[in-house]
Amino acid sequence: MSSTAPSEQRRTALDALHRSLGATMTDFAGWDMPLRYGSERDEHNAVRTQAGLFDLSHMGEITVTGPQAAALLNFALVGNIASVGLGRARYTMICQADGGILDDLIVYRLAETEYLVVANASNAQVVLDALVERSAGFDAEVRDDRDAYALIAVQGPESPGILKSLTDADLDGLKYYAGLPGTVAGVPALIARTGYTGEDGFELFVKPEHAVELWQALSKAGEGVGLVPCGLSCRDTLRLEAGMPLYGHELTTSLTPFDAGLGRVVKFDKEGDFVGRAALTEAAARAEAAPPRVLVGLIAEGRRVPRAGYPVVAGGEVIGEVTSGAPSPTLGKPIAMAYVDAAHSAPGTAGVGVDIRGSHEPYAVVALPFYKRQK
Repeated sequence: MSSTAPSEQRRTALDALHRSLGATMTDFAGWDMPLRYGSERDEHNAVRTQAGLFDLSHMGEITVTGPQAAALLNFALVGNIASVGLGRARYTMICQADGGILDDLIVYRLAETEYLVVANASNAQVVLDALVERSAGFDAEVRDDRDAYALIAVQGPESPGILKSLTDADLDGLKYYAGLPGTVAGVPALIARTGYTGEDGFELFVKPEHAVELWQALSKAGEGVGLVPCGLSCRDTLRLEAGMPLYGHELTTSLTPFDAGLGRVVKFDKEGDFVGRAALTEAAARAEAAPPRVLVGLIAEGRRVPRAGYPVVAGGEVIGEVTSGAPSPTLGKPIAMAYVDAAHSAPGTAGVGVDIRGSHEPYAVVALPFYKRQK
């Protein structure tokens, strides 16, 4: 990955390869990333039924090491990171002092005193700055490792077989939200069983200079089982169907984890203070006393697609707002996630619609996720 001026788009180690495959490129959080290679619907369906290959090298990797690495992360983040076992990963969040969500994260425990924090591309610098600031007084080092990794994901029901053909790592013993060091097609990698598609799959952290070699080996290994390269467009529809939040849409600094229906990630019972504890204690009490707006699924009765920011209506009143919307290739209908008033949040609630440019389109309220894979 090139180190460029902030005003220039950054390119991943796979940039030339994406272009050789005819990818449509787009700016995403300052990175030039593949949006799609052909049909985003075909890419989406390949991940649901076979396998897809993603370049996620725009994600922000931050390494935290030292005798007090766990203590620092417990203070800086809302989760109990000290309880994460060796080789395991945890979904968590980093919040402001007022409880607002700065980002949602995955933290991998790589060694006794070494953790890998993976932030969203758009928030990587914010998270890095916050961790550095919060590290004061702790015997721990926060290191910006964004240029040290390329990240390739293989997702979908065929992904375990594809990866098994290229590694002798114990994939059968690798649980969901776990990671282990191994070699894939001769390339040293951190092999993590995590992903953002709702399917089984793996994320492979490797040195940027090994990215092209690994991508090509995975592509060849997946030729016979329908593996296709996938862009960010189908990644968005896949995560939406799986009911997974996206920062800037379902998660923002104006929401606490309790407002987002994700209060379970906040661990008040962990040892010591943590940033946002007081504000989040109040937010938890508020949510219990009077439920805030609830994140729900909406399925269109018609064909018009809702977009983020569109009002959700009932009985002529605005009762909420769409946070993400798209056509669902799996359901064959437009779908959306939206925050709505608690009184209208029960699945099956009648009379709910989305205001799409002045027209109130009828929508069914459903529980999330829209799609859940068969184990």
